[in-house]
Amino acid sequence: MLKSDFYYELPEELIAQTPIEPRDASRLMVINRVSGEIKHDYFYNIADYLDKGDLLVMNDSKVLPARLYPTNYEAEVLLLEQKELGDNTCLWECIGRNLKQGRVFEFVDEGKKIMSGEVIEILPNANRLIRFSYEGDFFGILDIIGNMPLPPYITEKLTDKSRYNTVYAKDDKAGSAAAPTAGLHFTNRVFANLESKGVDTAWLTLHVGIGTFRPVKVDKIEEHEMHSERYFVPDDTAKKIADCKARGNRVVAVGTTSCRTLEAIGASGKGVTEATSGSTDIFITPGFRFKVMDSLITNFHLPESTLLMLISAVMTREKALVAYEEAIKERYRFFSFGDSMLIL
Repeated sequence: MLKSDFYYELPEELIAQTPIEPRDASRLMVINRVSGEIKHDYFYNIADYLDKGDLLVMNDSKVLPARLYPTNYEAEVLLLEQKELGDNTCLWECIGRNLKQGRVFEFVDEGKKIMSGEVIEILPNANRLIRFSYEGDFFGILDIIGNMPLPPYITEKLTDKSRYNTVYAKDDKAGSAAAPTAGLHFTNRVFANLESKGVDTAWLTLHVGIGTFRPVKVDKIEEHEMHSERYFVPDDTAKKIADCKARGNRVVAVGTTSCRTLEAIGASGKGVTEATSGSTDIFITPGFRFKVMDSLITNFHLPESTLLMLISAVMTREKALVAYEEAIKERYRFFSFGDSMLIL
């Protein structure tokens, strides 16, 4: 298939620049993947479309305020993956601009230097290895000086860092360079409604990489190389998935990151039967046979993106593009801070 097969025209004003308040007031498009029937609702009513015994599988990874701006010269650092952690030092793989090998930079808060960094190596993929030195807690320092790594299509400043994380993101699961945005709509009210309905929840962790923002550059999508991301599925989640399947209920992936994790394990032939961890570069396109996931909660994605290709695998490319055309007609909000879709 061609990349152009997944193109659509989106009016720029429909790209959501700020998160909606409250989180669960986002609109919800509900799509029957077989008939293509579309309903319009609001996310706070999502429990109405699920059955007792269904299972929502959610990604509890937390986004770090990983975009850093040195104080002593103009540059930008985006943390990707921690490689080492020592006493008052740590080593990270990063990308950015104006990061020449040997460059030393400082970070100052309220007139006091609180951290320094040195570019110690340029990797074959052009990423940088940067060693940071500091006193105290590195992640506490990030909370002071770091900015959330918002995607490039969001140009307005985010005033509340917590809004680019889900309410269930766990501090000990910090490591994502982008948010699993399908989960941004959940609130305590939604969880209470799900519990009342008898819908269960389970957690996995996939640290979202910066590759999620990288466009497909080849014409034939089969030639595209996916980025790799780390995941972990605990025993409790594996048991809940097995039990859900056994009783004939639906496993509902909350977001494409949860979907990719479940299907990466499913594609291995092992099935989700026990705690497991690893990395995946699975690329889900039309024709893919889903082995674990039955339904999907997701946002609206960029034209020609791997995420739109995944959505097209869930309900066919033709139904996906019709749904997007309907969303544009109905003035849905698109992308990270936009509205939501439930594919049943």
